[in-house]
Amino acid sequence: MPDGKICYVEIPTNDVEASARFYADVFRWSVRKRGDGSTAFDDTTGAVSGSWVLGRPPQRQGAMTYIMVDSVEDTLRRIVAAGGKIAAPIERMRQGEAIATFEDPAGNQFGLYQESGA
Repeated sequence: MPDGKICYVEIPTNDVEASARFYADVFRWSVRKRGDGSTAFDDTTGAVSGSWVLGRPPQRQGAMTYIMVDSVEDTLRRIVAAGGKIAAPIERMRQGEAIATFEDPAGNQFGLYQESGA
């Protein structure tokens, strides 16, 4: 693995199973049980993994993590259908790129990023 690559993310939640369902439904992340019994995930590339953690407040300020998607518009529809909220609507950028932000059901805020040509 490249030195300095982000590889693991902990996402605060009050309900691990509900959060796992949300991310599996919206982003098709693979959800699994680790040997210690905790629930973990792997993104669709297999390059980033993580888990949901109890006892931390939702992350709404500070660093913003963006999730790459094929279509911001389609993903926002899935987010709302799965119980999330749109935090900032789609912003079209140079050369066809697009971004938006959302809150998951636990209140964490993330960004969406769509490359040009998608």
